[in-house]
Amino acid sequence: MRMTTVAATLCLALGLPVQAQQAAPVAPAATAPAAPSGQTPAVPADDGIRTEATVVVTGEQPGPGLWLVRNGNHELYILGTITPLPTKMQWQTRQLDEVIANAQEVIHAPSLAVNSDIGKFRALMLLPSLVGVKNNPDGKRLDAVLPPATYVRWSAFRDRFLDRDADKLRPMFAADALWKAAIKRSGLSNDDVAKPAVAAAVERHHPNVTVVKETITVKDPKAAIKQFKAAEIEDMVCLEGTLDRLGQDMEVLRQRANAWAQGDVAAIRAMPLNDQYQACMDAVTGSGIGRSLGMADAMQRLQSAWMAKADAALSTNATTFAVLPMREMLAPGGYLDRLKAKGYTVIAPDE
Repeated sequence: MRMTTVAATLCLALGLPVQAQQAAPVAPAATAPAAPSGQTPAVPADDGIRTEATVVVTGEQPGPGLWLVRNGNHELYILGTITPLPTKMQWQTRQLDEVIANAQEVIHAPSLAVNSDIGKFRALMLLPSLVGVKNNPDGKRLDAVLPPATYVRWSAFRDRFLDRDADKLRPMFAADALWKAAIKRSGLSNDDVAKPAVAAAVERHHPNVTVVKETITVKDPKAAIKQFKAAEIEDMVCLEGTLDRLGQDMEVLRQRANAWAQGDVAAIRAMPLNDQYQACMDAVTGSGIGRSLGMADAMQRLQSAWMAKADAALSTNATTFAVLPMREMLAPGGYLDRLKAKGYTVIAPDE
């Protein structure tokens, strides 16, 4: 399940508007040598960022193709999604549109929603309580929170991508702000390209739409905000994973983004699909406030709910289209393995 960014998810977990939270401002970029057209600019080596000048694809691209799951004459086509992707890519969605045109049902990727039953007006009245919700408790800065070696790594990235005020942020929010700024500067985007393409095809062809969603209601947002501000959250691994990814795996991110855009499924399989989002989400869902809100086993419930919808579709529909995060499709014990275990035939796009 690809949930929202950590910052947005935490706002949702408190039953408050996401718009009320703002990322730390991005500092002006240092002047760097111009890169050839279509390439990602290199950055100075002393900030810990890998400097390979990977070409990030642009223009019209075919995308990765669709996985096909068969149960006799019943077919389920699955689009696997990843982020980030090349900013200037134009995804050719002809195959997606043709499948949805013949589909009786479209199953969306699982999602988690958190809301409050207190009403919009009362929610707005709580906005002053949000002050400081993203910051470290007791006014601490990251140099007093992080291990010295981690702070040295963080500060190098911060100086390139963020304002020094980012040191006020809790580690998970610091990670979120840093990730967004660095990805934007790398010729990549975290935008979900699948959602608008699928929505447009649904609008044209009118199949039934199935939403797999777990909704958690916060009964007392004010108490939840107070609890979160004082909570001990094990989010160090979230920031450290983000630093690792930007310092060591940026080249893999670019190559993987290109592979998805160009439909190179073999290359996608050969690359690690793990990301720091899982560690960051575990910090939220496994925390005291996450458990109290019922978030601890939300992912397992969502996966089971999606599988139930897929089973029903493969029993009744001639054609079904679905969307899933690539990482959760291909992971050992993930969706594709579970579908195979049920006896369905699973065919990759390159088979």
